[in-house]
Amino acid sequence: QLQLVESGGGLVQPGGSLRLSCAASRFILDFYNYGWFRQAPGKEREAILCVTASDGSVNYADSVKGRFTVSGDNAKNTVYLQMNSLKPEDTGVYYCARGGYCSGYVTSLVEVWGQGTPVTVSS
Repeated sequence: QLQLVESGGGLVQPGGSLRLSCAASRFILDFYNYGWFRQAPGKEREAILCVTASDGSVNYADSVKGRFTVSGDNAKNTVYLQMNSLKPEDTGVYYCARGGYCSGYVTSLVEVWGQGTPVTVSS
């Protein structure tokens, strides 16, 4: 069964950067749509981006567009989320997920979730 393991979270000051990783137990990048979500304390989980495997297109939520960039390394079965110009409102637990399809920046019919990695943006 496919497993996803996130890492790279931590504490960062506003304006700083972090790179999150999502390692898959087997090859996913070219065959499955996938995305990233986050859940802020006391709030519901929200989608932030979705990648369509068929053409590699990426849709980002407006809240992260221009600051976050997703990329993948097929050789390592790993997806990366580069987060720049971080804001306190970016604080939360970040999850990668493999899903059925992309509805804009939302990954729908998620089949596999990672365990999440926490990000705190604070001075």
